[in-house]
Amino acid sequence: MNFAILLFVLLSSSLILAQDDGNAITEKPDETRSCQPDMCDLLMAFGAMKEKIAVMETRLEDSETRLKNSETRLKDSETRLRDSESQLLELRNKERTKVIFSAATGGGDKHIGPFNTDKTLIYRTVITNIGDAYSPHTGIFVAPVAGVYYFTIFYHAGGHEQAVLLLCKNNQLMILTSDHRTEGDTADNGGNAAILQLQPGDQVYVLLAANSHVWGTNYQTTFSGFLVTQM
Repeated sequence: MNFAILLFVLLSSSLILAQDDGNAITEKPDETRSCQPDMCDLLMAFGAMKEKIAVMETRLEDSETRLKNSETRLKDSETRLRDSESQLLELRNKERTKVIFSAATGGGDKHIGPFNTDKTLIYRTVITNIGDAYSPHTGIFVAPVAGVYYFTIFYHAGGHEQAVLLLCKNNQLMILTSDHRTEGDTADNGGNAAILQLQPGDQVYVLLAANSHVWGTNYQTTFSGFLVTQM
C-alpha cells in the first residue's frame, strides 16, 4: 500500500477515535497525551510494515544485482563461444588448405645442359599439383599460404659431366646436391631435401648450375613438395 494512503488512513482513524472519546474524556492542559490502544496497534503495524518493505527492497536490489551479474557472465560466455567458433572455423579452413606437388623434367630430352650460366630447371611433366602452386611453365613453386613446407629434389645424370642442382628460395641457396665428373663412372644419382618456412608469395625453384647436366626423362629427375602445416 502507498505510504501516503496508509498515513491518511491512520490519521483519519485517529481523528475518529478522538471524536468518539471527546464527550467522555476531558483532557487537562498540563497532562501528557497518550495514544489510544487502537492507534498504537496501527502505528506498530505501520512500523512493522515499513521494516518488511525495507527488507523486500533490499532483497529486490540483491536479486537485481545477481541478475546483472548473471547477464554479464552470460555475455562473457557468449563472447568466448564466438571466439571458440571462430578458432574452430579457422582450424577447419587450415585443414582444407592442401598444397602438394610433384613433377619430372620430361620434355623428351635425354639430358639437359650443360649451359654457360645457371638455369632454372623446368619440370614439365606434372605428376601431382594439388593447389596449383607449382607452374610447369616456369619451374617455380609459389607459396599460397604462410606455413612450413617440405621439398625434395632428385636427379639422374651421366658421369661424363658434373651434375649440380641448387634448391633456392627467393634467390637464396637453401640446399644442393651434386656429383663431380668422372671417366670411369657412367651414371650418377643424387638428391636432397629441406623443410622451409615460407610466407605467401615466396618462390622456391631448382637451378641447374653452370657447366652441369641432368637426365631429362619423365621418371628420373624430379622436384616435389607439400605443405606440412599452415602458420
